[in-house]
Amino acid sequence: MVRDLVKYSRILELVGDTLKVYVPVEQSEETTIRFGDIALIEGDEGASSLAQVINIDREEVTLQVYSGTKGISTSATATFLGHPMKVPYSENILGRIFDGAGESIDGGPDLSTEPRYDIGGPSVNPAERAVPKKMIRTDVPMIDIFNTLVESQKIPIFSVSGEPFNPFLARIGIQADADIVVFGGLGLIFDDYYTFRQSFEDAGVFSRTVMFVNQASDPLVERLLVPDMALAVAEKFAVEEGKRVLVLLTDMTAYADAMKEVGISQERVPSNRGYMGDLYSQLARRYEKACDYAKGGSVTILAVTTMPGDDLTHPVPDNTGYITEGQFYLHNGVIDPFGSLSRLKQNVIGKVTREDHSQIMNTMIRFYSEARDATQKRAMAFELSDYDHQLLKFGDLFRDRFMDINVSLPLEDALDLGWATLAECFQSEQLLMKRALLDKYFPKDRDGEIAAQ
Repeated sequence: MVRDLVKYSRILELVGDTLKVYVPVEQSEETTIRFGDIALIEGDEGASSLAQVINIDREEVTLQVYSGTKGISTSATATFLGHPMKVPYSENILGRIFDGAGESIDGGPDLSTEPRYDIGGPSVNPAERAVPKKMIRTDVPMIDIFNTLVESQKIPIFSVSGEPFNPFLARIGIQADADIVVFGGLGLIFDDYYTFRQSFEDAGVFSRTVMFVNQASDPLVERLLVPDMALAVAEKFAVEEGKRVLVLLTDMTAYADAMKEVGISQERVPSNRGYMGDLYSQLARRYEKACDYAKGGSVTILAVTTMPGDDLTHPVPDNTGYITEGQFYLHNGVIDPFGSLSRLKQNVIGKVTREDHSQIMNTMIRFYSEARDATQKRAMAFELSDYDHQLLKFGDLFRDRFMDINVSLPLEDALDLGWATLAECFQSEQLLMKRALLDKYFPKDRDGEIAAQ
């Protein structure tokens, strides 16, 4: 509800999606205008739009208008509401779709009476965090075996335009063993938005999903609100109901580009490649919402970050890499095992997973690395040894059975397939693995078959 406050009518400037309003010092103290608060902008013909305070400079307050300044003139008025943007939260938001302003866009029942909560608050007190030690199963072998996703982890999917990162992200949301999935779409074209929605509905998981979507045709400024809304809802489910929440965001590069455009409209001095100097802190403020609550559930963040020109030194992936706990590198339609990393996987591998997990992971990666060397030898017409041929066979099987992002296997089945794949290509003594594990898991009849070959 709008507070009974003065309508400020002296609009000093309109630039892009921002406007400056003059607020006398004595009135600003009385109104208590704060950074991040919401204001109601009313135009000449009764049209209104919400805006957010993004800068306060003495008696000049800069507002970022969510729906854009088109149709707003210098005769408009601004009324400060005294609180930041709020997002609806209750059990009734499950299975619903909202836009970047927090309004439902799915044609469902009205949610105006649902309680609303502030977005963009601080990250949780470190004293309330638990050490991450639980695995999130995704049924994607390249994740579950080689770069395990851990509850409360913040990890990006590095990729480039044209790669199937959105279908892959949707499949993780469907297959992950999370209680709640909160999806945030940033600047999505309609086809991508529809694909996500249809995928969740067809898989029967829409009832545990909340979607916040900013489409490419929607106001640019609303794109900046989507991550905060998604994370605010995720925190509520985790803290108040003890849910294990997986937050999916795509694409954080679009988010950073929106920040850049807003910064340019404010005539701020850009930093690296036109991005603002606070890019790192703005990204970190969102990613640090990932948390395993000591007295609640958890929030895990999986976010797509596209790399223009496949350039890892681009400011967005470069800064992201310093904040997050690893990355999944989606390249040429597969997850590259050498470009991917999960810094928390050691917290769960062999502890909450099967005893052979670590040995299978290390052995298969070692052989695949050698298989790549053998492939180069073959391409350069060098003479290949029998061992090289074994490696080449293993490399082909590894790419087909594990690296293909369409492969879906529970972890235990994937580990068994790993043993079977190794047994098809090598003898047990070539694996250099613990004898106890070989005796327990290596297919008993494979050594004889390989020796006969």
